Amino acid sequence: MRLIEMEITRQDWKEMSCGCGNTAEHLAGYLLQLAGRGPEQRPINVSFEGHVWSPAALWEPAPSVTAVALAALADDVAPIARGWFLDLLHCMVAGEGTELPQRCRALAGQGIWLLYEEVMSNRSPGVAGDAFEILAVIEPDRARLRRVREIAAEWLPVCCRTGQCDDEFDGSGLV
Repeated sequence: MRLIEMEITRQDWKEMSCGCGNTAEHLAGYLLQLAGRGPEQRPINVSFEGHVWSPAALWEPAPSVTAVALAALADDVAPIARGWFLDLLHCMVAGEGTELPQRCRALAGQGIWLLYEEVMSNRSPGVAGDAFEILAVIEPDRARLRRVREIAAEWLPVCCRTGQCDDEFDGSGLV
């Protein structure tokens, strides 16, 4: 069993209400598909919009999905799946409103070094920028974030190099 499967099995999906109106049981399969561990044995992009997040809100499974996304980053997933998990994680931490975005930011903060490693490894185009944008939301140490921005400027997108991606965040995850 890999890290992602272990984290998926830790969650009580049956007891969570999904944004689609059902229980969140089906999300475990979606997360496995995203990681390339589903029936096709290759990463398949699955939309979690309407299940875990919407532009206006997060739903109950969001913290569990955040934990699984972090496990995926620590696991051996294909580069394309890494990017998808980073996109998903960004949706979890950038939300506003209820306490769910705050819980997701706190969880993501536990994996802060995974995100720094993504930035500094520059494994794949865009992935470093995605990880940096998440750090711009969750990193309380703004001096460390600025230093990494300087070091990684060559491969970060313009919005990350200039600070545009973190203009509205003060490091506490609050707008």
